[in-house]
Amino acid sequence: MKKLPPRAIFAAIFCNILFGSAFPMIKLGYEYFGISDDVFSKILYAGIRFFIAGIIVFIIDSVRNKKIAAIAKPNIKNVILLGVTYTFLQYIFFYVGLSNTTGASGSVVNSASVFFAIILAHFIYPDDKLNFKKFVGCAVGFAGVALACFAGGEFSGIGFSGEGFILIAGMFFVIGSVINKKASKINGSFTVTAYNLLIGGFLLIITGLLGYNGEITVTPLGILVLFYLVLVSSVGVAVWSSLLKNYPIGKISVYNFIIPVSGTLLSGLFLKENILIWEYAAALLLVSVGIFCVNYIPNRK
Repeated sequence: MKKLPPRAIFAAIFCNILFGSAFPMIKLGYEYFGISDDVFSKILYAGIRFFIAGIIVFIIDSVRNKKIAAIAKPNIKNVILLGVTYTFLQYIFFYVGLSNTTGASGSVVNSASVFFAIILAHFIYPDDKLNFKKFVGCAVGFAGVALACFAGGEFSGIGFSGEGFILIAGMFFVIGSVINKKASKINGSFTVTAYNLLIGGFLLIITGLLGYNGEITVTPLGILVLFYLVLVSSVGVAVWSSLLKNYPIGKISVYNFIIPVSGTLLSGLFLKENILIWEYAAALLLVSVGIFCVNYIPNRK
């Protein structure tokens, strides 16, 4: 298997830093919109975010191609299934799970999706087999994530409706990645991303409205944070979909290790959490080594 080109590595790092930044921004959004513990308000908030992102990607894709973005008939089933798994089901379980656990515990369990992706790719794609080098890289990278998330002794136990739901969300993320790769081969990553976000966002909005109690209060700062999260969803998901389309899932998904580390560091910046401890520096080193191990191909001359 060939090495990833520098532009793909840069894009993967960029996407996962964006995804990691969503953690502190979501928490700031809860604060600025006055959302406390109501699960349906959080689901509605997520739905609005993804639906608006879908509209933006749809407009960009239509203008870029000078025609209305449309899904090919053979691809309709794939795209609907993608919206249900990748956006709707993943974030239903993610937001409910995150409401029932700590951020540190949730980050560690969420990182298990990297293992799911590499193992699943082993059974689906002939050119993306699991080997000792990948296993070592994943183990080292996960050790770095665990170190970053357990720093300060914040881990507080395991619960099915908390960490269990986040684990299920990670599984839907991986399943959705496989569907995304297949769907993007037919229609293109931007078109598929637009409909994925529109379908998933719409279903999240409907679900959130079913139990919404009027808790959300619109504020200027809340709108600003929501706009940033929309950009994360539209730009990040579109670029990530393009990477999944063009490169092996096992080679790309390892960069998901960056998410909890970047999320932790940016939480210190935006949420004023204490991150000036040795565990974070060591975690960054381990994650970097893990990524290198997975992507390193020795010179066979």
